[in-house]
Amino acid sequence: MVVKKALRRSLAQVRHVTPVPPGAARGLVADVYAQVERDFGMLAPPVALHSAAPEVMAGVWMLLRESLLAQGLVSRAAKELVATEVSRANACPYCVDVHGATLRGLGGPAPAAPEPGPEVTGTRLTFHYLNRMVNVFLGESPLPPAVPGAVRGGALRVLGSMMGSSARRSRPPGDSLGLLPDAPLPDDLRWAEGNPYVAGAVARATAAVSQAGERSVPEPVRELVTAEVAKWDGTPPGLSRAWCEDAVAALAPAHRPTGRLALLTAMASYQAGTAVDDVRTDDRGLLEITAWASMVAARARSGGS
Repeated sequence: MVVKKALRRSLAQVRHVTPVPPGAARGLVADVYAQVERDFGMLAPPVALHSAAPEVMAGVWMLLRESLLAQGLVSRAAKELVATEVSRANACPYCVDVHGATLRGLGGPAPAAPEPGPEVTGTRLTFHYLNRMVNVFLGESPLPPAVPGAVRGGALRVLGSMMGSSARRSRPPGDSLGLLPDAPLPDDLRWAEGNPYVAGAVARATAAVSQAGERSVPEPVRELVTAEVAKWDGTPPGLSRAWCEDAVAALAPAHRPTGRLALLTAMASYQAGTAVDDVRTDDRGLLEITAWASMVAARARSGGS
């Protein structure tokens, strides 16, 4: 009962932006919400937090559904292992809790690390993206702080059992692709071509996020972040933000707040929340800046091998 009540209130944990309440959802937002609740088992806050930017939210849901949730050649348990390991590497305790609990809830022997392929690399891309957005807009646990510490371990086990039960249901691939129009697959994402459903999701999602970046991220900021991520080896920059301040000093003063937020989101998302208040924009703009930066890093870090 504690877990069910906590999950019903989970959208209240989103910070910096206000998700569309389920009862107020219309159009594309309502369509995505309905699919998420049907196929994920609950209205997952990491997806719903995007609702002020509906096209981006639809793309993110496609990535999650067609790589992790849909039936394919790789078991759900093996893909949950990938999601958990990527989330741990990105210091995203929220996603580690959710997907580690789901993996345990699936039961059975521990899965072996799966061979690379469209589903596995698609899962890696999805969680390199989601981990960054979760670190900016959510807390450290899917359970609200009000859940007593003495019962949090048990609550996570119940969550795992619920999620594991949902994960055992078969979900046919491709159901989400109608949410957004077709788009070409970028050259750096050709690893997805072996699975038409993953490829369709990757193409549509990255197109939606690229268009969001063009709307909300000034071109000098896009150029700076792309260049910095391209030469980054993935090592955490550390607690000091001097590296970020040095990088954004090359921007015009008016662009530095957006540049700072985008660069931190891409390369040190655990620090990015501190830069939100300096950016003068609405919820959609804030989501489009951080989504664009998260996707730049995700495309660089997920790899195709």
